[in-house]
Amino acid sequence: MGRRIIVCHLYPDFMNLYGDRGNVIVLQRRCQWHGLEPELVERSLADRGGFSGYDIIFMGGGQDKEQRAICADFQHMKGEALKEAVEDDVPLLAICGAYQLLGNYFRTAQGEELPGTGLFDAWTVAGSKRLIGNVVVKSDLSGQERTLVGFENHSGQTFLGQGVRPLGTVVKGSGNNGSDRTEGAVYRHAIGTYLHGSVLPKNPWLADYLIGQALVRRYGEAGLRTLDDELEERAHRAAIKRTGETTP
Repeated sequence: MGRRIIVCHLYPDFMNLYGDRGNVIVLQRRCQWHGLEPELVERSLADRGGFSGYDIIFMGGGQDKEQRAICADFQHMKGEALKEAVEDDVPLLAICGAYQLLGNYFRTAQGEELPGTGLFDAWTVAGSKRLIGNVVVKSDLSGQERTLVGFENHSGQTFLGQGVRPLGTVVKGSGNNGSDRTEGAVYRHAIGTYLHGSVLPKNPWLADYLIGQALVRRYGEAGLRTLDDELEERAHRAAIKRTGETTP
């Protein structure tokens, strides 16, 4: 019997902008290509229970309307359980609106303050203009400097506190706030980012990072296969070229 990986997709019916569900598909496919047995569990409003039994947790982006819809449930019913899972080294990937709700708070353009879970020591305030476009980021998350590409579309400006580190440094685009060149946040194996697109198909190394960390936690070692990622790398390079940058 093969090694099993359980992926939890949180709020798939509310938080799924710009093809974010594609990230879950990539996790499933790459698990299969690595000889693993992926299992997908979807959880939404009013679902109770912890998250430490899962191997990877994913939550996509959503607009202010969707964020308001899940805010109370996210904070009061799932926030502490998510933090416990992250402290237990469960890998987590949160995109855009989910990333914002994992911080301390999100202050909307109307001055409404949506409380977050506080998993990331970060806060978000609505800006006066939207930050839109293709993004290129340099990241050393995997232990060596790699590039991340994606698409951002957000008015929220996120600022990091002392308890987290950025996912990477912006080469092209705006990132967290358009001013300090940071993009995303990392705490233990939890990752928050503004990169849509979906992010994992264009950045297979990030998908394998999450899968590898999940395997180490559950089985004690990663043992990933070497996959032929030529098509994915071509998409990655094409995304960089569209921004006017040269491929590293």
